[in-house]
Amino acid sequence: MQQPWYKQFWPWFLIFLPMCAVTGSFVTLGLFTKNSVDLVSENYYKEGKGINVDLTRIHVAKGFKLNASVISTPRGVSFKLDKGKLELYPALKVSFTHRTLPDRDFERTLSSDANGNYRLSLDTPLEGPWFIKLEPHNQEWIIQGKVAFPSKTPTVLLD
Repeated sequence: MQQPWYKQFWPWFLIFLPMCAVTGSFVTLGLFTKNSVDLVSENYYKEGKGINVDLTRIHVAKGFKLNASVISTPRGVSFKLDKGKLELYPALKVSFTHRTLPDRDFERTLSSDANGNYRLSLDTPLEGPWFIKLEPHNQEWIIQGKVAFPSKTPTVLLD
């Protein structure tokens, strides 16, 4: 006497494989909707045109022989600016931009001590890849670079 189909192994095995694919698809869809990534800027055209302006400001920084390095500290981030041909250490507007998480981006204005050290205290330490821009208030020049935090050795932003 043969058993009914629902009591046999092979029909359930054949149903199980497509159900795994359907379940995996729904789990993947749920993960992607909760953790969306913003890779493309809304103002891509203006930012693209602004690249040329940034390049000229980078050349101005190289003309002043400016150099900056950044290192993470237990309480935040520390910058060292070699002022080159500048007379004084200027107050800097520092922009931190995360590669994929725009809600973590922030800006701070920092002033230096007598040796050109700029310190930024943070509540939570930075982790992962960041793009950092340093510029004075008059926006005459710019120093920028990519840094992976936490960093045990100084990372040079502009050679």
